[in-house]
Amino acid sequence: MKLTAKDVVKFIKDNNVEMVDLKFMDFPGIWQHTGKPASEVDEKMFAEGQGFDGSSIRGWQPIHASDMLLMPDPSTMIVDPFYERKTVSIVCNIQDPITREGYSRDPRYIAQKAEAYLKATGIGDVCYMGPEAEFFIFDDVRYSTAQGHSFYFVDSVEAQWNTGRDEKPNLGYKPRYKEGYFPVPPTDASANIRSEMVQVMEQCGIQVETQHHEVATAGQAEIDMRFAPLVEMADKLMLFKYIIKNVAFRKGKTATFMPKPIQGDNGSGMHVHQSIWKDGKPLFAGNGYGGMSETALHYIGGILKHAKALAAIVAPTTNSYKRLVPGFEAPVNLAYSSRNRSASIRIPMYSASPKLKRIEVRFPDPSCNGYLAFAAMLMAGLDGIQNKINPGNPLDKDIYGLSPEELSEIPALPGSLEEALAALEADHEFLLKGDVFTEDVIETWLEYKREKELDLVRKAPSPVEFALYYDI
Repeated sequence: MKLTAKDVVKFIKDNNVEMVDLKFMDFPGIWQHTGKPASEVDEKMFAEGQGFDGSSIRGWQPIHASDMLLMPDPSTMIVDPFYERKTVSIVCNIQDPITREGYSRDPRYIAQKAEAYLKATGIGDVCYMGPEAEFFIFDDVRYSTAQGHSFYFVDSVEAQWNTGRDEKPNLGYKPRYKEGYFPVPPTDASANIRSEMVQVMEQCGIQVETQHHEVATAGQAEIDMRFAPLVEMADKLMLFKYIIKNVAFRKGKTATFMPKPIQGDNGSGMHVHQSIWKDGKPLFAGNGYGGMSETALHYIGGILKHAKALAAIVAPTTNSYKRLVPGFEAPVNLAYSSRNRSASIRIPMYSASPKLKRIEVRFPDPSCNGYLAFAAMLMAGLDGIQNKINPGNPLDKDIYGLSPEELSEIPALPGSLEEALAALEADHEFLLKGDVFTEDVIETWLEYKREKELDLVRKAPSPVEFALYYDI
C-alpha cells in the first residue's frame, strides 16, 4: 500500500523526525534538494507545494518566469541514511504555480506521461525496467581546466598502474586490466564497501539481486536492483546513485558514474532490461526467436530503428562516446541476438520462465537521466509495436570478429554526441506521441547539450593533443 500525505505526517510525528528533505531531478539528470524543519510539514504542504526558483535550475525557466512549485510524492518517503539529524526524504514533481499543471521539462513528469501513454495505447499497463548501472570507486580524483592548463588524475589502491608504487608496503593483489570480473578479496578490494552500499539500499527499500566487481581495474563495480515499473525504477536509480556516492564519501573514497573515466580499460555502461505486461501477464514471451513474442520482436524493431536518436538521451555525454568505440567492449553495432553480448540488444537466456522474458538494451550508460532514458526507450519500443517494425535477422556470432565487408552491412550508433544530437533532431516524432516529450523539451535538450557541453569540450585543447601535436 502506497503512503499518503497523512501517513507521512503521522510518521514524522511518531518517529521524532527533525527535518524533511525534498528532492527533485534537474533537466540533465542530477538530484537537487531543499530542506524543511519537520514542524513546517503538514498535509497542506503536499497539496499546495513548496515554492522555489526555477531559473536557477539547469535547462529550466527564464528569470522572468522563475517561480515553480515542488509537489512532494508521499509514496516515495524514506528515512535518509546520511544526515546527522533524523531526516526523511521525499521525491517531488514540478508544477507551474499559475496553471497548476505538470511542468513539461520535469523529467519525472515525462516518465509519468510515458507510463500513462502505454496504458492509453491498450498495448500494456506496465513497463518494467531493470538497469545495471556500473560505476568506479576511486581513492582520489583531481581535475582542472583553465587557460594555461588542463588535466585529470584518478587513483585507486587496487589500480593495476600502481603495482610499482611504494605504498609502505605495496601488498599487490591489484586486478589486471580487463580482469576485474570476478576475483575474490584481497584482489577485490571493494567487496566490503559494496556490501555496505547494498545494506543501505535495502534499508531504503531498494531490492538488490547481486553485487560484484566489474571487468576494469581500479574499483569498477556493479550492483543490480530488482526490476520495477518505469517511474518507480527511475526514482530508485536516483536513490541508488545517491547511496553509492554517499557511502563511498563517508569511507573516504569517491564514486563516479562517468562512462569512461580511465583509458585502456572497460568503461561503465548501464544495460537496461525491459518488458511490457498487461493484466498481470508478460507480453514478451512467445514461440519466436529466443523464446520471444511477436510483440517483443516489434519492440526490438522500434529500439533499433530509433537507436541513433535514442543515443542522444541514453548516452548523453561527450564522454559516452569514449566508451562507444567500434571494436571495443561496448556494443555500437545495431543488431540483436540471444546470449550474444556483442549485440546492442540481447535476449537473456538464463531462464525459460515467461515472467523472465525481457530484452536487454546494452548501449545506454549511467550518465543518462533515468526518467528521460526509460521513457524514450519505451516510446521507441511502442512505436515498433504500433508499426510492426521488423527487427531483421538476429546476429548470432561475435560482431567483433566479423570481416569489414560483413560489418559494413550492420548499422552503427553515432560516433559522437554531436552525431547523436543531429539524429535526435531528425528523428523524434515517436517521442511526441501522447504529449510525452514535447517539441520544447527536445529543443531545450538539443540546445543545452550543444551549448553547455559539446561546445565547451570542442573548444578546449586536451592533454592528448599536446602529446600528439606539440612538436609538430
